[in-house]
Amino acid sequence: MRIVSLLPSATEIVCLLGLRDSLVGRSHECDYPPEVADVPVMTYSSIGVTGDDGTINPALTSAEIDARVSQRLRDGLSLYGLHTDRLDAAKPDLILTQELCDVCAVSYATVRAVVRDLSHKWEGSAQVVSLEPTDIEGIFQTILTVGELTGTNAVAKARVQALRDRLERVREALAGIVHRPTVAALEWLDPPFAPGHWVPEQIEIAGGNPVLGRKGKPSFRCAWEDVARTQAECVIAMPCGFDLAGSVREFQNAAAHEIWRDLPATYLWQLYAVDATSYFSRPGPRVVDGVEILAGLLHPNRWPAPGPAHALRVNDFIPSWHPTR
Repeated sequence: MRIVSLLPSATEIVCLLGLRDSLVGRSHECDYPPEVADVPVMTYSSIGVTGDDGTINPALTSAEIDARVSQRLRDGLSLYGLHTDRLDAAKPDLILTQELCDVCAVSYATVRAVVRDLSHKWEGSAQVVSLEPTDIEGIFQTILTVGELTGTNAVAKARVQALRDRLERVREALAGIVHRPTVAALEWLDPPFAPGHWVPEQIEIAGGNPVLGRKGKPSFRCAWEDVARTQAECVIAMPCGFDLAGSVREFQNAAAHEIWRDLPATYLWQLYAVDATSYFSRPGPRVVDGVEILAGLLHPNRWPAPGPAHALRVNDFIPSWHPTR
């Protein structure tokens, strides 16, 4: 089977199922696992937000990225383009894409239209499948779906069970906790966005009380006043598309806002940045790693605290925020 994955999460799932050698195309943002680096890239950013390697353009501020994205969506245009010549050369049997988020990947309609135009040149027609989980169970079901599509059902079931077992170990470790700290996660910082879909659920399983965002629903733009009103005991920066260093930088750029003086999280020394791209933004198997990271941040007496490669306390990077210990 020849597979083209136009989603980073789907690429991770394909490789989780042992199908790396079947992957004949990927999106420009598919960067994990590392061995997919030599797979032909099928997509590109239409607005210059990300480079050919999928990394966010460092010359753009978050506010500029938001403005470009918002204008493009208002105009009814896609944020991504498709290299039709490369897709034609790949001649896939299966194309994995999504309809869930216009900001996350090339649109489903675009893919269907291109495949319709190209398929008459191929020996067989390519199956285009939209993957759009909105919660952790949905992510697990996506893995099982890809297993069914690729004839790797047994492997998929085993991988999903292993992920379920890891979540259960977190739940068992946190059973009976006296206090669930209030947590405000931020999926963007300029302007601030409240988290949605699986992120509030990740926080809950990790022993926190998500006080910003909606479980199973899309993330949404909010105001700094909304963040302040949460009176969160912990704030976690997880800006979509940013790795750990980028998340730290985004948090630093938000240092001037007065709300930090009014949030318990500041004085409790609970301001964190995490690797959003790897563990929170993508609906793939590593969301379970994200739960484990959060559990270690929120309850280090019950679960191992994450190392500096996974999460960093941002207070330490911004002296002007340091309250008196």
